[in-house]
Order: sequence, then C-alpha cells, then structure tokens
Amino acid sequence: MLITYNSCETEIPAIDQKRISDWVSRVVVNNGGEIGEVNYYFCSDDYLLEMNREHLNHDYYTDIITFDYTVANIISGDLFISVDTVRDNAEEYKCEYLDELHRVIIHGILHLLGIDDKTDEDQAIMTQKEDESLALLSKII
Repeated sequence: MLITYNSCETEIPAIDQKRISDWVSRVVVNNGGEIGEVNYYFCSDDYLLEMNREHLNHDYYTDIITFDYTVANIISGDLFISVDTVRDNAEEYKCEYLDELHRVIIHGILHLLGIDDKTDEDQAIMTQKEDESLALLSKII
C-alpha cells in the first residue's frame, strides 16, 4: 500500500495524512478492493484546467481529475484535486472546506472502484457512497 500526497502550484492542505490514508484504505477494502499505489496531487485551478484540456479535451474547471491505473481489484491511480475549486464549492454548498475536500478525496477513490457519476442515477449512487464513506471517516481517530 502506498498513498502519497503531493503539490502542484499550491500547498498541500492541512489534512491528517495518516488518518486519510487509513480511511481511504478502509473504503477500498469495504468495497471489495485492495489498495495499490494512490497518488494525490493538490493543485491550482489553472493547473487542473490545463490538465483537463490536455488529457480530456475538456475546457472547464473541475474539482478532481482521476487517472485510473487499477488492475483487477488492486486500486491504483493519480488523483489531481484543485484546492481552489474545492474552496469555491465549499462556499457554494455552505459547508466547511475540509468537509468538501474529504468528499472530493473519496470521490476519486470511488471512481477507481468503478463507481460512475455521468447519469442522474449514477450520481445518486455516488453521493450515497460518498456519504457512507464520510460517515466512516468520522469514526477513524
């Protein structure tokens, strides 16, 4: 198991990396996977916009881009998170920044586990899984 936290054009948020790593691992195991190599990259809006354009041909800001390297049930990937968009979304949804950041952190993992969010039905499933995962985080000390 290897979970890393990296920065691109921004600071790594003040999160408890050990606690988050334990949580991510538990969510993966609870969903039938095994944690492989997961790399989080915290970046600026501009950095992630350029990645979105270059790799996905999308010309818009987003909170996360997930590159999936999962093989069988070994969950691996690179997750790029815009701390700027997470902060904006926290304001829009009237929630704490860290709560929104945790949601995005696990959202990427759920994508690696094969959960999609393209349709309304898929979005409802994703939100349910996010909520279940966030409830688990509150139990991890």
